[in-house]
Amino acid sequence: MDKQRIVYCPPVDRVMSIFKKLNAIPRPSHHEEKVADFLCQYAQSLGLEYQRDTQNCVIIRKPATPGHEDADPIVVLNHMDMVCVGMDNPLVDTVKPKVDGDWMTAEGTSLGADNGVGLSMALAMLADDAIVHGPIEVMTTTNEEDGMTGAEALAPDFIKGRKVVNLDSEDYDTITTGAAGALLQQHRLPAPLVEAPQGKRRWFKITITGGKGGHSGVDIAKGRASAVTMAWAVLAAIYNEYDIELARIDIGEANASIASKAVLVITVPSGEPAEYVKAQEESFNQWVSEEYRETDPDVRCSIEKVNPMDEVIEHEAFHQLMTCLENLPQGVVKMSETIEGTPETSNNVGRVYHDGENIVVTTHTRSFINDEMEAVAADIANVMAEGGADSQTLMMAPAWQEDAESPFIKLTSDVFDDVLGWRPRMVAMHFVLEAGYLVQKFPGMQIASIGPRIVEPHSTSERVQLSTIDDIWKVFINLLARLA
Repeated sequence: MDKQRIVYCPPVDRVMSIFKKLNAIPRPSHHEEKVADFLCQYAQSLGLEYQRDTQNCVIIRKPATPGHEDADPIVVLNHMDMVCVGMDNPLVDTVKPKVDGDWMTAEGTSLGADNGVGLSMALAMLADDAIVHGPIEVMTTTNEEDGMTGAEALAPDFIKGRKVVNLDSEDYDTITTGAAGALLQQHRLPAPLVEAPQGKRRWFKITITGGKGGHSGVDIAKGRASAVTMAWAVLAAIYNEYDIELARIDIGEANASIASKAVLVITVPSGEPAEYVKAQEESFNQWVSEEYRETDPDVRCSIEKVNPMDEVIEHEAFHQLMTCLENLPQGVVKMSETIEGTPETSNNVGRVYHDGENIVVTTHTRSFINDEMEAVAADIANVMAEGGADSQTLMMAPAWQEDAESPFIKLTSDVFDDVLGWRPRMVAMHFVLEAGYLVQKFPGMQIASIGPRIVEPHSTSERVQLSTIDDIWKVFINLLARLA
């Protein structure tokens, strides 16, 4: 294609208008009913056929532009859920975006550009009859961020197309042609509450804040401070010296994020142990300032006195938790020998909290090698079992690798070159995509994943570069025209 064949593209303002509407709809993983309602109502308003399955996945079908009815049907793939970091009540709270120059972020929360911007592109395309395309199936899945149960449960006849344009990529200058597999586990360590010890004791709340957090795949090799590791370090410093009881533990915000904050409540005997606990604030912050000066400089620990509590977590359960956390892998397990600068296998301990009866620990293992991913996950389950915990696999998504030399991928690259004047890189990313499920469920499927530049997804620093939304929008529209 030469430059003269670049087709009409409506203003990107239409995309951003829809994204604003999505921001007003609470859409945490596992609770996508409201946004699924919105998608169905949107299809109705356009007079388009749609279908909603039992998992709230929605597909909207649009007939081909006249004259292109014989083209292969194209699937446009996005997910409707977002990782809600920084929200007090994700079922109610909405995203309040703000713009600073060429960047959009949110006020105190994650933005949901992952994957709200891509979904907004798909919906804006459906509303404009001047856009040239073949038969279109806009498929929007649920729970992509915390288990991929929507994609896993798709019926074999839910879609007809075998070429997929996935708009859930975060590296603007790439076509994602491969993704790591992921295995999400939840471990439940029996931890009954018992009567708090009597006598002269002091109670303290330990709070860890300020960490960058981030995506547990994309950001796992950036040397960031996990609040899980930080909390264990503070507790271990006290645990190894004095009689300590744990009354409260709440670490992390989402299974798919590097934990950025922690709240602990402990009690120790009065006197020297209490003085030792208070001293840990200064020593911890000094250690963090040295260890994470370049990668996570704003992590801070505060320790303050609090009123006594009536109950504490059974001491044996606390002991087992400390042993387990010491032996769980956190961060990169192995770097890839074939993909420069990219982890091959990693694990992230996303959340640690007490639910009233158990201490719950979640681990998110990723790898480009499915056997290695399963082996690490098995080792983790064994560690937790030795502490008395039961482990459950919540999600196991296979790794995916597209043929970077296929005509479909080459065509996508050609459109980048014609529209933007440069060719994207072909990359495999250390995050999981639904592609692994789709290529298994729908034989013959080909997938090209593209998207705008999104930085720090799954964190309160998440932001999207506005100019790259405009660019990818033009690439997307021209790609559909070429495929027609």
